[in-house]
Amino acid sequence: MRSVGKGLLALAAAAAANYSIFCDSPAMAESLTVAFPVSRTTEVNSVQRTLVETWGLIRETFVDPTFNHQDWDLKFQQTMVEMFPLRSADAAYMKISGMLATLGDPFTRIISPKEYQSFRIGSNGNLQGVGLFISTEPRTGHLVVLSCVEGSPAARAGIHKGDELVEINGENLDGVDTEVAVQKLRGRVGTTVTIKVQSSNDLGSDSSIQEVKLPREYIKLSPISTATIPHRTPDGRLTKTGYVKLSAFSQTAAADMENAINEMKSQGVHSYILDLRNNPGGLVKAGLDVAQIWLDGDETLVNTIDREGNLLPINMVNGHAITRDPLVVLVNEGSASASEILAGALHDNRRATLVGHRTFGKGKIQSVTELHDGSALFITVAKYLSPALHDIDQVGIAPDVQCTTEMLNSSKESTSKEKSSVSSLEADSCVLVAEHELDIQESKGTAS
Repeated sequence: MRSVGKGLLALAAAAAANYSIFCDSPAMAESLTVAFPVSRTTEVNSVQRTLVETWGLIRETFVDPTFNHQDWDLKFQQTMVEMFPLRSADAAYMKISGMLATLGDPFTRIISPKEYQSFRIGSNGNLQGVGLFISTEPRTGHLVVLSCVEGSPAARAGIHKGDELVEINGENLDGVDTEVAVQKLRGRVGTTVTIKVQSSNDLGSDSSIQEVKLPREYIKLSPISTATIPHRTPDGRLTKTGYVKLSAFSQTAAADMENAINEMKSQGVHSYILDLRNNPGGLVKAGLDVAQIWLDGDETLVNTIDREGNLLPINMVNGHAITRDPLVVLVNEGSASASEILAGALHDNRRATLVGHRTFGKGKIQSVTELHDGSALFITVAKYLSPALHDIDQVGIAPDVQCTTEMLNSSKESTSKEKSSVSSLEADSCVLVAEHELDIQESKGTAS
């Protein structure tokens, strides 16, 4: 609709947009009609429409119906007034980001069309960059490294999980959104990017900040890597344990997982270690699909809590696991989001033992909506609890068994008589502890 008065434009902010979401979201409700002063700058006028879309979507779906204890409609009006005199789209987008920041949720944010394209490429498993997974640490707002892709430029440079990203190409990253930083790291193969990182071992000391120049390369994000580990049981039998490393929840994760398990079954594997360490998450649907590979029946996979406080379980329907063999899941502080949903589903349904360290603690689910100009709005639409109703957000999941250096030493002593050399996996303390837990499961005659 156009023209409600001189200098005014009325737009229907339909709450039903083209959704590409991580999980089932609440239905979008009423149509809203708003009027606002039209900017004479064409590119700002386009962002005004984006602002209306953003306001309407947040109004209908944001998990906190109090909008962080503020009048959301008034905040929208104030932002529109502040945007009106601006002369550039970038400045106008900053106003939208500022409005979203008042919600007090770092995961609710807007990204540009170019950044959204990069996000979609990453979810599809193909990108050009340096191989860093980063996230905003909720308590500090700083950008931290969750993991590096094995063999990537970042991994070869010695960057580790927990390191803090301080600068990219000379630009300080204080207050910079995760997707913005990711976009700066990515680029055409053959170009370089210079970053400054602060070691996680010495945060707060300027001497621990190092500058690294990284080449951009094709980064293959195949989410699955596997190995077969020979294992001698306590009664002397030589068996095979299937090791599956899942590095991210991309669109292909579940299909790749199923293929990997079937391949290992054909090789005579009868127990499994699923490694979710340093897996920062991804598509929640992919996490739920992977869970169903391991579970039977009508089990609850995760519980969501909507903005009204309603508990909504997500259940399997007549599920059929492709294997019921013993399973151990490895987790650590880099296991986040969809990793925590999967770990919680397998643990609380008594399908797997968790080994490692407490997980990251991201218990919120975001929808992703593409807006009219190709930008995208991420909105926290629900919180989630594990099937046993354990809160995960900012708490994480505690493993059943921790793995320590002392355990590594004792495990080495007990196995050194049988092995002349130890592979990297067999020297991994958590893998060794996982093998011990698999022996316990097998001795009890159960897969949990």
